[in-house]
Amino acid sequence: MMKVNRVVISGGGTGGHIFPALAIADEIKRRNPEADILFIGALGKMEMEKVPAAGYNIVGLPIVGLQRKLTLSNFALPFKLVSSMYQAYRILKRFKPDIVVGVGGYASGPALRSAISAGFPALIQEQNSFAGKANKFVADKVDAVCTAYDGMEKFFPKSRIVQTGNPVRSEMVDIAGKREDAMTFFQLDPNKKTILVVGGSLGAKTLNESVLGGMGIIHEHGVQVLWQCGKVSHRLMEEALKGIDHTDVHLHEFITRMDLAYAAADIVVSRAGAIAVSELCIIQKPAILVPSPNVAEDHQTKNAMALVEKYAAVLVNDAQARAALMQTAVNLLQNPTEMEALSAAMGKLAQPDATRLIVDELENILTKKAQQAR
Repeated sequence: MMKVNRVVISGGGTGGHIFPALAIADEIKRRNPEADILFIGALGKMEMEKVPAAGYNIVGLPIVGLQRKLTLSNFALPFKLVSSMYQAYRILKRFKPDIVVGVGGYASGPALRSAISAGFPALIQEQNSFAGKANKFVADKVDAVCTAYDGMEKFFPKSRIVQTGNPVRSEMVDIAGKREDAMTFFQLDPNKKTILVVGGSLGAKTLNESVLGGMGIIHEHGVQVLWQCGKVSHRLMEEALKGIDHTDVHLHEFITRMDLAYAAADIVVSRAGAIAVSELCIIQKPAILVPSPNVAEDHQTKNAMALVEKYAAVLVNDAQARAALMQTAVNLLQNPTEMEALSAAMGKLAQPDATRLIVDELENILTKKAQQAR
């Protein structure tokens, strides 16, 4: 197999796109420390901070998303798209990658289209059970589409699909033997059951308001909550907790040591982003999923249902969460038989080798291209 020497990885916007991209980059570097990896992201988005922090170079495009409301930025979108396509094309021609990987997010579309136009091999990594429009548009022109769910042939040419699972960073899910350290790190009571609440890298308003509204239930049942509320809501949540007994609620803007957070948790309450779901299956902690209604094609509900239909997770709708979420969590903690069944079912869905399989596919594509060129 040919090693990947030069690769462009494009996409971002949320942790659900950035962290898989970083996992792929890390695996390429593990196999080939001399590999030259360049990220293409969107200016002003979180990848412009997270990718350099992980030790990789990134360039930004002026691309933005379509706003649901009628705004001036929507009128500028066609111009920014054309500009982003032109800039992506120039970046690729200058960098000359062996292959281009699109992981979804604003920058992924222009980079993949430019790669196809310039004749570079390309691969899509589709995280969700419901494919995005940008990926569907170019799927028949890329060399492979790496997916995580069954039935993706309804979106992509069957001949292009390679089912790998979603790549997760190994340090996120390495939780064995870490519970004691986790309790110390987060200053948790080891004698109390722990509910981990995470709303994704940006936080989730519904989950935040559900925790606040469930403070009485938390105190009544003697459980504790480890709570990532997100940067946008952190100050507001701090203010809301003032004057309230919140001894058993441990608020964090962002949790950097997710391995320890997972190790501490008895159950996890989460949005249903594709990477969160993949991580939960690997760590096999009982989960309550609250899909966000504010995503394209309602793909989080479809991600959640892929687990719920196999009795591997509990679903609470966003509209019901404020009234029902904390009570549902406490009820689950009081039912060890259900918790064990959920964990076992999750384990059957886990795909821990996804990152390795994706980089295997990159190397396979390059090997085939080299053989065809002879």
